[in-house]
Formats: sequence, C-alpha cells, structure tokens
Amino acid sequence: MIASILLKRLGMAAVTLFGVAIIVFLLLRVVPGDPIAMMIGPGAGANEIADLRARYGLDQPFIDQFGIWLSGILHGDFGTSISLHRNVLGLLMERLPATLELALAALLVAVSLGLALAVIGTLLRRSPGGSLLDAMNGLALAVPDFVWALAFVLVLGVLWPIFPLSGRMDPTLSIPFHTNFHLLESLVTFRFGIATDIAAHMVMPTLALALPLAAVIARILKEALCAAMLEDYVLVARVKGLTEARLVVGEALRNAVGPTLALTGVQFTFLFGGTVIVERIFAYPGIGNMAIDAVINRDQPLIQGLVLAFGALFILVNLAVDISVVALNPRLEDG
Repeated sequence: MIASILLKRLGMAAVTLFGVAIIVFLLLRVVPGDPIAMMIGPGAGANEIADLRARYGLDQPFIDQFGIWLSGILHGDFGTSISLHRNVLGLLMERLPATLELALAALLVAVSLGLALAVIGTLLRRSPGGSLLDAMNGLALAVPDFVWALAFVLVLGVLWPIFPLSGRMDPTLSIPFHTNFHLLESLVTFRFGIATDIAAHMVMPTLALALPLAAVIARILKEALCAAMLEDYVLVARVKGLTEARLVVGEALRNAVGPTLALTGVQFTFLFGGTVIVERIFAYPGIGNMAIDAVINRDQPLIQGLVLAFGALFILVNLAVDISVVALNPRLEDG
C-alpha cells in the first residue's frame, strides 16, 4: 500500500538527513578558517575572541558541539547566524519561499516545453525537422544553467532590456505581504499588477533553470514515446485509422509518462543546486544566493541549516516522485 511505502520512505529520509547532518558538521570543522576571525576586526583582543567563541559554542569539543546543535534542531532551533546575527530557521523561512517559487516556475516551464518538444519530435522523427529539433535539444542540454543565465543577462537585460536584471520585485514598491510566497499571494489576493512585476523579475532566472531540464525531459520522453509507438496496442490503434497525432498523444503518451516522471524528479532535485549560481547572477533573494554569502563568511550555523534545507528538499521531491510513480503504476507497490 502507498501508506506503507510512505512510512518506509520517511524512515529512510530521517536516517539520510542524520547522515547529512554528520557529514556537513564534520566537514565544516575540518576545513581551514575561523568564522570568528572573519567577523571581528584585526585589533580584537583575546578576551573578545574567547567571548564570541563561547557565545556560538565553538569553544566546546566537537562531540559536544554536535550534540548541542542536534538537540537544538529537534527543538526547532537551528542556531544563530554568525554573519547576520539572526536565527537560522527564521532566515530559511524568509528566503526558502522565493527559491521554491523560482524552482516550481522553472519546473512548470521545463515540463511544458519538454513535453511539447518530445511530442513534436516524435511526430517528425522521420523528417529533417526532427533532426533539427534533436540538434537544438542537444545544444540546450550541453549548455549549463549559469551560461544560459549570463546569455539572458546580455541579450534580454542589456542589449534589449526587456526584463529586470536583478531582485525579486521593483524596490520602489512598498507592498505588505502576509507570507513570503509573494507571487502566489499576489495571485490569490488578485493584485495582478504586483504579480506581473514579480513574474517579470523571475523570467530570466526561470528560463535559465528550465532550459537544461526541458532538454532532459524532451530527450527522455521522446525515447519513451518512440519505443511505445512500436508496441502492439499502438499498432492496433493505427489499424483502426487513428491519426499519428492521436496515436502519440492519446495512446503512447500515457505509457511513456511513468519512466519520464521518475527521471524528471531526479533532475528536479539537481535544479535546486542550480539555483545557487543562478540566484547569485540575478541577485535573487533565495536560499541559493544566501548559501554563497554563508560560505564566503564561513558562517557555520547558517551553512549547516542551508545544507539540511537542501537535503530535506531533495528527499521530499524524491518521496513525491516515488509515490507518484507507484500511484500511476500500482504493480510497483511491492518494489
């Protein structure tokens, strides 16, 4: 049953997150550099340095530090950011919605574009147009998301300034929000002018993240569609006189979605990693941009919280994909 699969996956998720917590904690203590030394001036005295190390618990043995940190996480306390002097959990809750909106928008664009390219490519698979689509898809697949981001900055932000270059919304707008999901809240509250401004700021980073993922979806789905077109049920439908488009969309597509969904879920987790550089390029206020600042400042509590947040996102996405695949194909419940 799906409930038993869910419980099993949740147990595995807890173990995985615990392993991630151990690894990131140890790595941050092994790499050179002192976060306290980066936040104080060169003329600070030994007593001041000792007080700061004691305030952030860095004067304790590693085992004790890990125990204090883990106990705090279990009570909802991820520690205090050394560089920003704010609660880490509060920072994550403030920045995470922006990244989620960007990632989900990129996923929607990627799925729509990848689906369209796969269907059109299958219909044109024996023509020069199909070869051209494959070449374009290969180009989109070969170019990383940050290169697309830089290209969009040059073309759509500088040469033809169509979209805003940075930020999440126009800084001159002073709009109160009840949540940090600004785009969703603007749509729900019918503030379409604000939603349009937010969407305009998201266009270039969304496209930069979506194009490589769309290329992956198009390639995987086209291969699955071409294989499905050779199955007996499609041949029987062809004998009945169905058009090629109806054969692809009405018959082959529903059986090709399963394996494509699983691989798309895996690629979607990689998309969260891509937000780190893309958000930095567009000065987008998400957790990816904040992660770079945390690494530069050697902000150990914030880095630990960010890594756990990314790990939880990866696990939740994979869990949702596993459940979706099983729901589409109940024969996999025992797998």
